[in-house]
Amino acid sequence: MASDEAPKPAADRIRVVGKWVGALEVDLGAWTAPMLRAEVARRVGGGVEPERVGLIFGGRVLKDDPPASLLEAGLKANAKVLSSLASPDRAKEIAAEAAKAKAEEEHAARLVRLWDAAKAMSQRHTDGSFLEDEDYNLDLEDQSGQKVMFGSVDDMKALKMALMLHQKGKTQMKKKKYKEALDVLIMAEEAFSLCDSKLIQKVDNMPMLQLDIVWCYFVLRDVSCLEVAGTRLEKARVGFERSHGKDSSRFRVLQAGRQADLAIYVRLELLEGVVAYHNGHTEKARESLTSAQAKYLQLQVPDEAISMLMDMGYEARSAKRALKMTGYDIQSSVDLLCEEREKKIRRQEEDRERQREILEQMRYGKTPMNKAVDLQKLKDLTNIGFEKYLAAEALRINENDAEKALDLLTNPEENCILQNKIQARRSRATRGSSSSRAAAARTARAINNRQAFVSAPPHAVDGNAPPHAANGNPQEGNQADGNLPEGNDVDSKPPEGNDVDSKPPEGNDVDGNPPEGNNVDDNPQEGNQDVVMTDEVAVNDEDTNSIPVPARDVSMESELADELTGDALDDYDIEVSDEGQAIAEYMSLLESVASS
Repeated sequence: MASDEAPKPAADRIRVVGKWVGALEVDLGAWTAPMLRAEVARRVGGGVEPERVGLIFGGRVLKDDPPASLLEAGLKANAKVLSSLASPDRAKEIAAEAAKAKAEEEHAARLVRLWDAAKAMSQRHTDGSFLEDEDYNLDLEDQSGQKVMFGSVDDMKALKMALMLHQKGKTQMKKKKYKEALDVLIMAEEAFSLCDSKLIQKVDNMPMLQLDIVWCYFVLRDVSCLEVAGTRLEKARVGFERSHGKDSSRFRVLQAGRQADLAIYVRLELLEGVVAYHNGHTEKARESLTSAQAKYLQLQVPDEAISMLMDMGYEARSAKRALKMTGYDIQSSVDLLCEEREKKIRRQEEDRERQREILEQMRYGKTPMNKAVDLQKLKDLTNIGFEKYLAAEALRINENDAEKALDLLTNPEENCILQNKIQARRSRATRGSSSSRAAAARTARAINNRQAFVSAPPHAVDGNAPPHAANGNPQEGNQADGNLPEGNDVDSKPPEGNDVDSKPPEGNDVDGNPPEGNNVDDNPQEGNQDVVMTDEVAVNDEDTNSIPVPARDVSMESELADELTGDALDDYDIEVSDEGQAIAEYMSLLESVASS
């Protein structure tokens, strides 16, 4: 009688020799090395763990990773496999070595992802590449929060990349992952090397990086790096003196007499003393460690002073930092805290303005090179008298070339063709307005729900306030209900009852109104034209996507952006308790050497 069941595949026989001898019937296409290892362990008996069994075929060890069938590993019917049995301790060693090798491979792959993500972000946020789903912006700022231009475009890209990698390394240092941090810091150093060396010499980011690298050497107790540690510390010392001035004179002026860099010199002089001690220069070691100890004692803030500031409403961490940087002076500490609060409010206002700009750029669509419309050039054209939506489209199709856009707009024939094109889009948009506006509303909601405008500034520039790394954390007060005012331009007044959020966002002006300067265009009719025009730009224009958008590592990019602090004084705010213990340890060693 015929059977309804599908016939089972014929089993293949293989021969096993060595620790266990016998024949096994297996399905070469389905069985894997772990399955064969487990079966041999079972046949050996005595509760042998499969991890202790070794399998060799054709002079090659059958490995579990990558997983593959025996057939893919080259085994055929009647194949001979040699089995061996490792001792329990050796099996554990093999397993540990395999786990270590796998961890190192994953770490190397992660470093590649990290480098590629930082490179892609710095590229986009320097050349203006347009991404609809990216709701933050990377800018370089000085320590006062002012945006700065730094050399050429390539210098800007390299510096942004280096700052992101440096911040990532510092984050891992705070998590006590010093080995992983060291690898990332070395990558940051490589990124810094891509900048013009004359420009890098004017800022203290590079000496800060050198100091962080040597601190990782010290914590890891890597004696093999002793010589290179000394060289790095020399570079850090020269770099700090160049950017901060001799005895930090320039830095003190820029910081209104505050000693924000004191903790940096505690770490620097401690490490200089450690290197000198291990090189046999005891007197130099004693001099460096004594100076580091004196500075360390200056950073021990009295609890009473912290309590006084906490009673005024300040958080303990902020109060302690302000007191350390002002030499325990209460009034100076309050002034510093007020300045930091004002900077935060100003940043929030700037972030909201930048958010509006991003929304507006998204509505105009992207250029053939996937870049956003340049709003400054758009403003220049509208000031001449051209309609906004027309000028935006002229810039878009001409890759933000203002001269070509102006030639197009002033040429009656080409201007007429452009208007006809836009009018055709509006007609198509009218037929599909519901879906288009729903998509626009979703886009607005995504941006408002995660406002993470990132600024990644350098440190002290000659003659300017020292810049610093920047914030990628979402700002308060930008939660939207996701509803975009229908037919309303970003810079126009929304109709009553259709605000993006019915409640004013936190962090607005004292009177609850949004910052001034939003209502550049108050004509709702023209705002409607802009929206309709741009709903169709990215979809229907044949030259829009001539350059494909490269694939993104969204999770890694978000990780990098979210770890930027936005705190101009973060690098100088070092908790020096570990440094204090190290100073005491090496001072004790010096005393031992002196007594002997």
